[in-house]
Amino acid sequence: MGRGLLTRGAPDRESTGLRTGRAARAGQYLALLAYLVFLAFPFVWLISTAFKPARELGSLHPTWIPENPTLDNFRQAFDEQPLLQAAGNSLVAAVSAALIAVVIATPTAYVMARHRGRLATAATGWVVVSQAFPFVLVIIPLFLILKNLHLINTLWGLILVYVVWSLPFALWMLAGYVRAVPTELEEAAAVDGAGRVRTLVSVVAPLLAPGIVATALFAFITAWNEFFFALVLLKTPEKQTLPVVLTHFLGAEGVADLGPLAAAAFLATLPSLVLFAFIQRRITGGMTAGAVKH
Repeated sequence: MGRGLLTRGAPDRESTGLRTGRAARAGQYLALLAYLVFLAFPFVWLISTAFKPARELGSLHPTWIPENPTLDNFRQAFDEQPLLQAAGNSLVAAVSAALIAVVIATPTAYVMARHRGRLATAATGWVVVSQAFPFVLVIIPLFLILKNLHLINTLWGLILVYVVWSLPFALWMLAGYVRAVPTELEEAAAVDGAGRVRTLVSVVAPLLAPGIVATALFAFITAWNEFFFALVLLKTPEKQTLPVVLTHFLGAEGVADLGPLAAAAFLATLPSLVLFAFIQRRITGGMTAGAVKH
């Protein structure tokens, strides 16, 4: 009889645990769905506003879906401001900053991750401390340095600022990927006669592809969306980036030209979304597959 009670009790505990696991999983999915809705709300509202005519934008009862969608806001945005030129400036600055930051950060992160010492500790401390400085605190000395280098009101000066600003996080991020690479692979390459540079280029770098892509994406998005440095360092309209040009849709009294502003802002967000959608498989590819492949 005791054995029967034990036999009946075990399935009951298993079914209870199964129901608890399903309830916890359902709660996680609901929380994730709520978070996605929270993140998507501004973007969905931005798209809706971009396609609404002026009459609907001034309505006291706004709707999610435009009743009479129009492209007039996009035409007006391109007519009022040099969006294509500004987008070209932003693209040059963002791509250049991302490439330079990755080229500098990859070997430096390798040294930080593989060689423990005072230099690596100091570099890690610099990474943490540098992220605590607000933009306003560094803008005056930064402006004076760039002025002495004759880089004020130039895209190269802005690119230099973006590289310096994104480099600490890029180092920290890539160092984590380097630590995940098994040292046995490097030891095997050394046994085969490969030097440090050859090992980094032929063995470590291919396995760091997901991390390099993710780091480049971070540097690109940071530079593409940056506003404060571009506002201070770029003076002439033909050299201004897209986030700065978006402020021109605000009137002298702070009244926003809402329709064209929403249309221009929607176009400004598309490159980041398209880029992320295009390379997200590389980011999530993982390092195990690369190790097996090589």
